[in-house]
Amino acid sequence: MHRPLYDWFIEKLEIFPSHQYEFARLNLTYTVMSKRKLLELVKNGFVDGWDDPRMPTICGIRRRGYTPESIRMFAEKVGVAKRDNIIDLSLMEWCLRQDLNARSNRYMAVINPVKLVIDNWEPGRIETFEAPLNPADPDGPKRTITFGREIYIEREDFMEDAPKKYFRLKPDGEVRLKYTYIVKCVSFEKDAEGNVTEIHCTYDPTSKPGAGEWRSVKGTIHWVPVENCEKIDVHLIDNLFTEEQMGAIPEGVDYKEYLNPDSLIETTAFAEKDLLKDNSGIAVQFERIGYFFKDSKNGAWNKATGLKDTSKAKLQ
Repeated sequence: MHRPLYDWFIEKLEIFPSHQYEFARLNLTYTVMSKRKLLELVKNGFVDGWDDPRMPTICGIRRRGYTPESIRMFAEKVGVAKRDNIIDLSLMEWCLRQDLNARSNRYMAVINPVKLVIDNWEPGRIETFEAPLNPADPDGPKRTITFGREIYIEREDFMEDAPKKYFRLKPDGEVRLKYTYIVKCVSFEKDAEGNVTEIHCTYDPTSKPGAGEWRSVKGTIHWVPVENCEKIDVHLIDNLFTEEQMGAIPEGVDYKEYLNPDSLIETTAFAEKDLLKDNSGIAVQFERIGYFFKDSKNGAWNKATGLKDTSKAKLQ
């Protein structure tokens, strides 16, 4: 606090007592805000420049997918303080979710795929379904989804030995494929290492939404058609550091020892073809996964935030 020293100079020098507004630096969990330390990360190649999506810079969070509206909302909520304080990063993520949930387009994408084959579906038969671009506006624009005999689902959505309250796909279990039919697992195949390579199901023709008698099941999972999807690059972005309170690390300990080795995971995904036509200019939601923004530099889809508080859970 420099106010007493400032007032002393004003008094002794007998100069005009201009008014100063003082505020402390905003600190966030799991990151550092020191320009000296951030510069070191850039110069030594720990990050890909000042606009790296993991960096707490305006150009960095813009490239990650944060919107101006979400940052303004965050600033209004934390306010201005005179003493240093540390704000939980999850609050900033919450503000982003609040903004994007109301206006971002939805698409389905599968990041860790396993093939699912519908045995009683006629080979070569294709059916289309309509889904809203944003459920908040059910009467708004729609997208068309192509459905066929072979699809991809998330590997995490199938479990061979499922616990009691597992409501996704399991042997002899049923789930609804989002926007389409209910399917039942009848068998699955595994490789020599014991990994599931293919799941076989049958579908219930009477379970088509809007036709016949509605039947509900507890689990609904997302999917993409094998023959009508696009392979995309995806960057899964996490906290830059593993330590929550970076300002509290012991003296003499190099802060770079707490760099998160998994802060950036480069992978691929299969997504709806309509995703490539999206021109909304903001992040989109990969249904049941999180919000992703197309990187202007490399064309990859950066994960802006998950659908839930990342301080308590990772991929949802």
